[in-house]
Amino acid sequence: MNAYATGLDKNSANHIPLSPVSFLARAAAVHPDRVAVIHGPVQFTWRETEARCRRLASALRAHGIGPGATVAALLPNTPPMIEAHFAVPGIGAVLATLNTRLDAHALRFMLRHGEAKAILVDREFADTLRNALAGIDHDVLVVNVDDPLYTGSGDAIGTIQYEDFLASGDPTMPLSGPVDEWDAICLNYTSGTTGDPKGVVYHHRGAYLNAVSQVLEWDLPKHPVYLWTLPMFHCNGWCFPWTIAARSGVNVCLRKVEAAAIFDAIRAHKVTHYCGAPIVHATLVNAPAALKTGIEHTVHAMVAGAAPPAALIEGMEHLGFEITHVYGLTEVYGPAAACEKQESWAALPIGERAAKNARQGVPYHLQEAVTVLDPATMEPVPHDGETMGELMFRGNIAMKGYLKNPTATEAAFAGGWFHTGDLGVVYPDGYVKIKDRSKDIIISGGENISSIEVEDALYRHPAVLAAAVVAKPDARWGETPCAFVELRSGTTATAEEIIAHCRTLLAGFKVPKTVIFGELPKTATGKIQKFELRKRVGSASAVDV
Repeated sequence: MNAYATGLDKNSANHIPLSPVSFLARAAAVHPDRVAVIHGPVQFTWRETEARCRRLASALRAHGIGPGATVAALLPNTPPMIEAHFAVPGIGAVLATLNTRLDAHALRFMLRHGEAKAILVDREFADTLRNALAGIDHDVLVVNVDDPLYTGSGDAIGTIQYEDFLASGDPTMPLSGPVDEWDAICLNYTSGTTGDPKGVVYHHRGAYLNAVSQVLEWDLPKHPVYLWTLPMFHCNGWCFPWTIAARSGVNVCLRKVEAAAIFDAIRAHKVTHYCGAPIVHATLVNAPAALKTGIEHTVHAMVAGAAPPAALIEGMEHLGFEITHVYGLTEVYGPAAACEKQESWAALPIGERAAKNARQGVPYHLQEAVTVLDPATMEPVPHDGETMGELMFRGNIAMKGYLKNPTATEAAFAGGWFHTGDLGVVYPDGYVKIKDRSKDIIISGGENISSIEVEDALYRHPAVLAAAVVAKPDARWGETPCAFVELRSGTTATAEEIIAHCRTLLAGFKVPKTVIFGELPKTATGKIQKFELRKRVGSASAVDV
């Protein structure tokens, strides 16, 4: 008999279920008087933030919200959104943060599917929610958030005001951890475009581990000043509401992502860290020079979403921002892989260094693995930087599954790995790199063309702010690359100039045959909506899945 398996059982003294809710109590106990949240003229300390979270939890419980119930939030990056990340799971309920750009139809589906018992809603989105609730046949407690920084129109939808709701709660009621760390903590909906979106369920353990991973991957110091450019409704802000609490940092709230507001906040509050999709960073790189003055401290930026073009990484370095490239999906709590920089890269020319930094990299410390496998055989592809397969994740930072969708859950985890749908390669040093989404590969005359490779060339043109490449039907070649280009303010370029520029960087068959100018459609997180562009050119793969 194994002696180590006898008389050494788990008990309440040596085993506590992991939950990121615990970070709040520590921050309030160790640094009670440090600033936790800044929103315009409003500031809360960690002691005050904990009390507000306890009040919210107590008020929700008084209205019958308990373990397993879904509480939705239709909020911008404001203090109530931060408070919901602790109060809701602190009573065993599940937080569903909803995309504020969705229409009533999409919101109605999510509120029904998730069986939301309550929702916190900012006045800006009250009219949309009113229409969404019109088609729901179960009772939903609506709590109105009237943010004083919102100056637009819109009437409150119900009678309960957030601050009054908090006032009714008990500021001493402790927030409890989960009974089991596998218990659901959050529900996040994917951005479905052809059918209903899937509800991705997170567990307390995964949220805790990814929050800690962010500290490790970013070498996040104590008391960072974090600017909320990334929507908290997206993958729960990549778990950063909990990460910032773990480091007793400062949350600088931002209702709307604009270059002037971002640079103003960085100067005013000495912001040290922020996150965003490539388009957010491109907006800063291409902002007028006058907006960028007066920033003399180091700003650390994390970029994810589509693979950032090397030109963008170069631009951030010239701006003086230190950029970390991460990769992930909603199903892995946001980022779960990072392009960890090697010391030897510092000696490389900036172009070569940027190319290495553009890779998706290696797994987070607390994620088991990210690799590229042949999806048919589930065997690893050669580490040659050329052979393509599907990027896959495995480990503790992976969703529980899709709510009420066992078929999709089983398919996503086929073979014991989470299938991302991204195509990529592995380099000899073990770093992975996305080559494209499986649906974004362009097959022209039998040759595979990576849209990302063409986009990277486009971004190197000085007039290009944003670019996306999709397949356009062609009678001779089957498909050819079609470039959609958004130009920087105050610049001009012709299609002929763009095509000539690409010819200097790409093989002839990869050069776009068509260039279309105009603003690109984007999601709330800054991702370019390629399915919309495919529709415009009549691509056979015009739908997303």
